[in-house]
Amino acid sequence: MSFSKLGLNDRLVQGILATGYTAPTTIQSRAIPAALAGKDVIGCAQTGTGKTAAFVLPILNRLSADVHVKHRGVRALILTPTRELAQQIEESITAYGRFMNLQSLAVFGGVNIQNQMKRLRRGIDIVIATPGRLLDHLERQTIDLANVEVLVLDEADRMFDMGFIQDVRKILSKVPAQRQTLLFSATMSKEVRALTANIQKHPEFIEVGEQRKPVDTVTQHFYSIHQELKVDLLIHILETSQMESVLVFSRTKHGADKISHRLERKGIKSIAIHSNRTQAQRQRALAGFKHGDFKVLVATDIAARGIDVEGITHVVNFDTPTFAEDYIHRIGRTGRATSKGDALTFVSRSEQEYLRKIEYFVGKKFELKKYPGFDDTKRPAPTTHSDEHARDGGHKGNRRQFEKPRGTWEERQRSRERGDHAAERKSPFQKPFRKRRTDNRGYQRPA
Repeated sequence: MSFSKLGLNDRLVQGILATGYTAPTTIQSRAIPAALAGKDVIGCAQTGTGKTAAFVLPILNRLSADVHVKHRGVRALILTPTRELAQQIEESITAYGRFMNLQSLAVFGGVNIQNQMKRLRRGIDIVIATPGRLLDHLERQTIDLANVEVLVLDEADRMFDMGFIQDVRKILSKVPAQRQTLLFSATMSKEVRALTANIQKHPEFIEVGEQRKPVDTVTQHFYSIHQELKVDLLIHILETSQMESVLVFSRTKHGADKISHRLERKGIKSIAIHSNRTQAQRQRALAGFKHGDFKVLVATDIAARGIDVEGITHVVNFDTPTFAEDYIHRIGRTGRATSKGDALTFVSRSEQEYLRKIEYFVGKKFELKKYPGFDDTKRPAPTTHSDEHARDGGHKGNRRQFEKPRGTWEERQRSRERGDHAAERKSPFQKPFRKRRTDNRGYQRPA
């Protein structure tokens, strides 16, 4: 089936073909006709199945039909949990709607709000927003949602996981009750189902694939490894295997930085992305990974929610996911559409319980094996506190430049002969030590 047979107008189909897509995915072929008919839609599909276009294309088609509407306010609102995802949705809108006269804006925190306010004053048709920054605009009265025709909740399951649902409910109270609501989620939890019952009217439920089953295009591997040897194993794999674009998942931000630094010291181009990075740093990291400047992108789960990069060949779970649902989300970053990918999960002894949860969730038993050709009997050399601190950006690794010069060998020798060898370590600001005078019973006597 072609995009033109879905009921999309010619200018929109022209924009789609210009991006290189020729045929819709399963979720698109089922969700787009329902959305074009004006129905509320619940789309449940795994990451990488084309959910973004499933709601972007109906919005563009609907708004472009009414050419007489100009700058009367925001007509479509898309809520998404992360900044990166908001940016990527805006990029999709710009690409598909390149032959349409529609204005879109991604609204998120971490950047100057004044620039967003200027754009909003000039008139925006489609707003893609994270909940927190959108509430800021609503409080400042710099955005008007009274004319919203289409509301989209993307990654609804993550809205709950990241604690945004109360913000979402506040935003929903500002949107007209008479609207079309499209909700898309990778999983349908009880909370998401309860939300749909309150905000949608007779929605059409569309489910593609099994929620608990990873995509068939991903080959899964599980390797048993000591926690302290995980970085060594990762380096060994990267140096001995043909890997083009690798996404590595770390459980913590600190761990992501450590992994990236170790890879860089081995000459492997790598960059870390997490919530401690500024928005500009995150954008540069993601752009560099997309363009191939970095072979490896190390990310935490929350930061990775906005990563939608074509051509990721391998996903490495450096830390075994604590929750089985996160495992499905992680490995869904590779093997997209018709491409094939590999997912490698490192499992330490303490993480084997997480592996059992994953097996129970997907209904499949996995083989936990040793990585061939890697010596897992060695132990890494212990690192000093100063070395560790230096790797994490501290100043102790370069400590000598902050110390007082110790003088020549002759000067130090003369100092020792005088019995003043401690003086070379003494700060000029340090108070002299005064010996406490005590009597023969150990009690302090007055000076």
